[in-house]
Amino acid sequence: MSAFYVIDDKHIPLYRIMWISAIPHFCGSPECQHEGDYEIRLEHGESVWANQTERDAALAAMERWQSEPDLDEEELE
Repeated sequence: MSAFYVIDDKHIPLYRIMWISAIPHFCGSPECQHEGDYEIRLEHGESVWANQTERDAALAAMERWQSEPDLDEEELE
């Protein structure tokens, strides 16, 4: 499994993702370019914006990444 996931043409390291929003962004500003997008917060206060398909796939990638056994721990046993 790759340690990177592509969101809006950016290769994001999975370990940098802090949280993924459950509901789409809505601020009501006529100048907002992210209405209906989902925020994916990265470390250091950075964010990327994803559509629902990208958001769901990012969640699935995080779950797969977290469920894989840690090879270093297995080697220690």
